[in-house]
Amino acid sequence: MTHLGYLIAGWGIALGTLGLFAVATVRRGRDLARRVPAERSRWLTAPGEDA
Repeated sequence: MTHLGYLIAGWGIALGTLGLFAVATVRRGRDLARRVPAERSRWLTAPGEDA
């Protein structure tokens, strides 16, 4: 069990980095989606339109 600390730290760093990357990617995507003009967006329905 002498290497358990290194194992936990390695997994923690790897999963933490992956989690931060995922959060940054989603935030950037949402920001970019807000910048797209309504007439250029590729959504299935426009805002205010009943589905």
